[in-house]
Amino acid sequence: MAEQSVVHSTFVIERSFPVSPERVFAAFADTAKKRRWFGEGDHHEVEVFEMDFREGGAERASYRFKEGTPFAGVVMASEGTYLDIVPGQRVVSASTMSFGGKRISAALVTVELLQTDKGTDLICTHQGSFFEGADGPERREAGWRKLFERLAAALGQ
Repeated sequence: MAEQSVVHSTFVIERSFPVSPERVFAAFADTAKKRRWFGEGDHHEVEVFEMDFREGGAERASYRFKEGTPFAGVVMASEGTYLDIVPGQRVVSASTMSFGGKRISAALVTVELLQTDKGTDLICTHQGSFFEGADGPERREAGWRKLFERLAAALGQ
């Protein structure tokens, strides 16, 4: 039997924030805020970060890895569409990711925000298809966990 050319994976990340769901939602909805915690990083330069935050709206991002990193000069890009948005409660998006010009994955990501007596519980469900040469489900989950650490810092935690 031939090696599978697509690896399917679903993972769920849960995270609590001691702020309102509206404040967490704003970190996803506002381009400048999202760019700070989601787009910027120590190992790459942001070349493009655009988002039209509405149902049917698009998000595009492109990053070039800095000199001195293992992937210096390589471009990683993502393109997505917002499928469902409920202010303060939910964001659902579908996206693809490429690395060095080669598509490596497609994903459906659902972020739910639940109000609690201590703030907000965030539940992120990532359903992905990883293609040949992809970073794989484990690395993608680790990447999302790091992003939520950055979100916590952006929210003042």
